Amino acid sequence: MRLLPVAFYRADVVAVARALIGKRLCRDGVELEITEVEAYRDGDTAAHTRHGVTARNAVMWGPPGRAYVYLCYGLHQMLNIVTGDDGHGAAVLIRACRPVAGLAEVQARRGGKRGPVLLTGPGKVAQALALDASFNHHVLYEPGGLELRDGPAPTGLLAGPRVGIDYASAEDRAARWRFAMAGTPWVSQRKTLTPL
Repeated sequence: MRLLPVAFYRADVVAVARALIGKRLCRDGVELEITEVEAYRDGDTAAHTRHGVTARNAVMWGPPGRAYVYLCYGLHQMLNIVTGDDGHGAAVLIRACRPVAGLAEVQARRGGKRGPVLLTGPGKVAQALALDASFNHHVLYEPGGLELRDGPAPTGLLAGPRVGIDYASAEDRAARWRFAMAGTPWVSQRKTLTPL
């Protein structure tokens, strides 16, 4: 599968989020199919950019096509894909994946777990790819390290509100900016997802 070009990332974050379902994250023999994502856009009260540019979120302001990796609650690394035009703080959180290659390595990194519990959660995805803070700002459209490659389009999509954003405005809490692949168990939170 070909590397996704930088032009893929220059679109609106919600459009990129939908387009990411079915794409492949690849690193050192591990290949994961993206099955669930959440979009966070500039001006969104749920986004890390809601208070402006900081040392932590600077990568979200561009250029697009880079990884935004941060530590959540001091425990889990989270992988996000920076999108849109330079100067607009937007990114897509990778919430869940399905293993395509390197299953034994993924299971070793995830403590021997099996089935969807391996990769249904954003911290689990980063752990399966062995990501740490050194991958923040990593370019995803060039070969080497973490790559984002094309993949088959899903046969159906689900959508629903994002998870864990109780602090956001009512409008942003209700936004259906979480997208998932239909017909797969490799999705983290199904209750509020409905066909798109």
